[in-house]
Amino acid sequence: MERTSRIPGFYKLTVEERLRIVAEFAGLSEEEVELLRRYAALDRDTANRMIENVIGTFQLPLGIAVNFLINGRDYMVPMVIEEPSVVAAASNAARMTREGGGVFAQSTESLMIGQIQLVGIKDPYAARLEVLRNREEILAIANEQDPVLVNLGGGAKDLEARVIETRLGPMLIVHLIVDVRDAMGANAVNTMAEAVAPRLASITGGRYRLRIISNLADKRLVRAWTRIPPEAVGGREVAEGIVEAWAFADADPYRAATHNKGIMNGVDAVVIATGNDWRAVEAGAHAYACRFGAYKPLSTWEIDEKGNLVGSLEMPLAVGIVGGATRTNPLARICLKILGVKTARELAEVIGAVGLVQNLAALRALAAEGIQAGHMSLHAKNIAIMAGAVGDEIDQVAEIMVREKCIRLDRAKEILEKLRRERERR
Repeated sequence: MERTSRIPGFYKLTVEERLRIVAEFAGLSEEEVELLRRYAALDRDTANRMIENVIGTFQLPLGIAVNFLINGRDYMVPMVIEEPSVVAAASNAARMTREGGGVFAQSTESLMIGQIQLVGIKDPYAARLEVLRNREEILAIANEQDPVLVNLGGGAKDLEARVIETRLGPMLIVHLIVDVRDAMGANAVNTMAEAVAPRLASITGGRYRLRIISNLADKRLVRAWTRIPPEAVGGREVAEGIVEAWAFADADPYRAATHNKGIMNGVDAVVIATGNDWRAVEAGAHAYACRFGAYKPLSTWEIDEKGNLVGSLEMPLAVGIVGGATRTNPLARICLKILGVKTARELAEVIGAVGLVQNLAALRALAAEGIQAGHMSLHAKNIAIMAGAVGDEIDQVAEIMVREKCIRLDRAKEILEKLRRERERR
């Protein structure tokens, strides 16, 4: 039978039927099929309702970062990530921040932006004013869509309108500002944007096109900061090295991208653990990093008049504790319980603090022993597993590779063979 991915009605099939088709298409072994049949806390039926065309679930390690003191409260932080050393580095750097009282964080209101694109308007600047003149009516239409959110104190709060020049001529873009409370807010905002679009078209004499949330959530910011005695990070020279590393990122987008990736190591790991949309958070963070026309670091590091290392971070962070996978996925619910957060704003503050601490960990490693020292020791274990090591063999093979400073798959296989030969002789 000819291999084809054109399968009408694939979504109507059962999970098992889909799995059989995929197995035939890809030539999966029975052992591989059995791995795909394994479900953990996220069971098959729940997964099948969360997304389309499900054939299994994909697991990532869930670790706990410790030592976090945020706004005077202790947190154990669940982190879902595949990269070695991230959780350990966060825990270690969080311990350092405790020497200065921990990390402090604050967040703005949970305001999200819904964009309505209006085209074909002959007098867009006059139309803009007409939209603003009808503000109350438009907000009322929006709020009719979600009375529950309004009763909770949220809902559409304001309206903005701007004319932008495009390759196809001027367009009027209306921003609906919605307080989504403890939700991430995409569904509520999109529903409201669609509801007001026909009225906006009528007011402006134009046609509406896109009606969708913006992931540049610059009205929903988190700010985190910490002040650390230099001896807590390894002395004045290391502290100065951290500031010099930040200055490099501030001047060079090639470095800034990696600098911000280090921040997102921590941010994304908690966002994923709590069932939130990390693609939206990533998009917003990187857009915010270049809001002034050049890509910049999301954090700042400096040394105060007393010689303390001072770090701060500001970024948009749209996360929720209700709705979506945060409630559907049982593991996300457990992670939220471990965190003990009561509001979406508190969750954002924790995540912002983790991002700043993760950044500290990376910069300190770069400024002191080098990033590879801790990273490669953990990476060596992954290489040992790839070579076929099991149980205690993993640590033994990894330890020898790290000592030799030769962390390669071929070397791991050689060490493993030697260990097993020696064990057979005994």
